[in-house]
Parts: sequence; structure tokens; C-alpha cells
Amino acid sequence: MNANNKIRVAVNGYGVIGKRVADAVALQDDMEVAGVSDVDADWRPRMATRKGFRLFGATGEHAGAMRGAGLDVEGTLDDLLAAADVVVDCTPKRVAAKNVERYRERRIKFIVQGGEKHEVTGHSFVAEASYATAIAREATRVVSCNTTSIVRTLTALKHAGLLRRARGTLLRRATDPWESHLGGIMNTLVPEPEIPSHQGPDARSVDPELDVVTMAVKVPETLAHLHYWSVQLTRPADKEEVLDAFRSSSRIALIRMDAGLTALNTVKELMADLGRPHDNLYEVALWADMLKVEGDELFYAYMVDNQAIVIPETIDAIRALTGLLGSARESMARTDASLGIGQVTDALGKSV
Repeated sequence: MNANNKIRVAVNGYGVIGKRVADAVALQDDMEVAGVSDVDADWRPRMATRKGFRLFGATGEHAGAMRGAGLDVEGTLDDLLAAADVVVDCTPKRVAAKNVERYRERRIKFIVQGGEKHEVTGHSFVAEASYATAIAREATRVVSCNTTSIVRTLTALKHAGLLRRARGTLLRRATDPWESHLGGIMNTLVPEPEIPSHQGPDARSVDPELDVVTMAVKVPETLAHLHYWSVQLTRPADKEEVLDAFRSSSRIALIRMDAGLTALNTVKELMADLGRPHDNLYEVALWADMLKVEGDELFYAYMVDNQAIVIPETIDAIRALTGLLGSARESMARTDASLGIGQVTDALGKSV
């Protein structure tokens, strides 16, 4: 930690997730961005320096290329790690696993993202389910966007004593909006080739007690994911009891069709109107008026912003690894306040 007792956070990889992590860290009163590291010399690292973040190249070669492009580079990733207490690896899938040996050699705590396997760290993180077991660990893995949403919603039902088993169908966006010109799909649907899809087993890496099966299909759009869930409850319940269970989580935002939030794009527009950076939807946006309960069967649907939902979890994971706060509830409250989580309920009113 620095002289102000703030956690010094290095961000390795300044892409879709990395830039959002850096922005969120900068909003915390108990953290600071030690710097960001990347391999590119295009517009993205230029945005980092415009925000005042110290810039580092992943290697000496990358640092040289950045300097050649006119960027103000302060050193290499090794230099950045020497000035940090924890590193959040936001590099592309499978790259982070190769960086782990470097982090361990330098005895720096580290966080990887959901594209890596559970075995890379031996621990998978969602604040409401596994914060306590992450405290003072060497490393953790913040699970994927879809898995985060699954664990959040099912944990809310579990804490209310309502969850027996869950079966979900995931409609997955094809790619990130900024790179849809490079790939994605058009005029087709692409089923994930195995049932269960990987998200169900991944959710059990966070909470082995979850009885959950998922099926997934990739669809030709880039805004967000859409989930449909069928849950068997432990007993018959009414709709209000189920909604109360979901309300118990600050990171589940109950939205309504009759408020005009009838599609993914309208929810993203609400995020823009709320002034969220990058139109970030940090919460699971769950349609309260679509939710149906029949005896001990529950049916509901929600939206997942894959670029934003893991950001608050990453902030909480930093606190857990460094042992700064021993309480998930306290960390989540601080993170939520800094990111404006709760604005959706405030905007739509308490009627949901």
C-alpha cells in the first residue's frame, strides 16, 4: 500500500474490461491505479494517458513501439508490478494463464477473469457467494459475465430458502460492439455444442451446492445477453416473496416492461440516461412484471451486460485478496455507492 494506505492496483490489459476496471478503481477511496499495461499503440492506450493513468508496455519491445507512436510510457509490466499490491489481469482469454507464473515469482496478488479456468487460481469469485473464502488468498478468478449473473440470482433465492434446482437457457451476444466488424455472426444462430453449457458447471465452481443446468445459443446481436430461467422452489411461494428475495441483492435491478423497458436496447438507453460511463449495466436487469410463479415453479428472464457486470465483483475481489475489508456486505456497499448501483430502482421507483 502507499503512504495513504490505499491499495495500489495494476491493470494488465487495457481493453473492454481493463478500461472499466481502471475507471472503477479510480473511484474508490481506498484504492488507486498504479498504472495500466498493454501491447498496443493505437487509440486505446492514448485514452489511458488522457485519463491520467501511468502507461506501461507489456515488454520492452511493446514499450518501445508505444514510445515510437508518441505515447508517454513509464516502463514495462515488470516495473508496474514492482509498484503495485495487486494486479488485475484483463488480457485476452488464455493469455492471463501464461502471466500467472510471473505474478507468483513476484509474490503479487492477482485476479484473472472468467475466460480462464478455475484451476488457474483454485478459487472463483462472486461477492455475494464467495467473498469470505477469498480473504487474504494469493489469487482469485472473477467468473464470466453469464456465470456472475447466474450466481447472483440463484444465491438470492438460496439465501431466502427457496432454491431447489434451476435450469436456464442463455441467448448469448455474438461479440463485443466495438469489434463486431471483425467477426460475429449474421442471419444464423449457433448452439453451444454440449448440454450443459459451460456456465452451469462454472457456477458450481463458486458454489458447489447449486443444482443448475444451462443451455446456450449464440445470437446475431452485440448489446447484451438474455437469460430465461425455470426454477423449482423448495416449496410453493407467491410472486411477492420471490421478488423480495431478488430485492435482497443490491446487484439485481428489477425492471418492468410497462415502464417501457421492453428490450435490451431500451435498458442500455436507460443506462445512458443515468449517466453511466460506457452505458454500463452493472446489475442483473430482471423483468419483475414478466416473472411468473406457479406453485413451486418459478419462471423469469433477465439481461446481462457482459462488459460491465464483472466490474463491481472485481473491485470487491481486490478488497478480499488484500484483506482490507473482512465483510462482503461492507465492501459491496462501498463499491455500489461509488458506481451508482441502486440508480435503476431510484429512477423507476419502489413499485417494482
